[in-house]
Amino acid sequence: MCLAIPGQILEVVDESNRLARVDVAGVQRNVNIGLLDDVGPGDWVLIHVGFAISQVDEDEARATRELLEQMGADYEQELRELGESVIE
Repeated sequence: MCLAIPGQILEVVDESNRLARVDVAGVQRNVNIGLLDDVGPGDWVLIHVGFAISQVDEDEARATRELLEQMGADYEQELRELGESVIE
């Protein structure tokens, strides 16, 4: 299952390739932010298969995360896969 999960941008790590380090429920990894304009540290985004696909506000990110947490094992599996994947 592939979900769009909320994460907060911590830093832009490679501006030329539009890569940013994000935090998703304690899991940190790089994602591509090239689909979005004007996002940076502190912004919340929805992430799907390694790409930030939409910018959201903190309330929407929190509500989305709460809904995903109710999915239990599927959400936990998504977090594990996120932590194991690499974009550099």
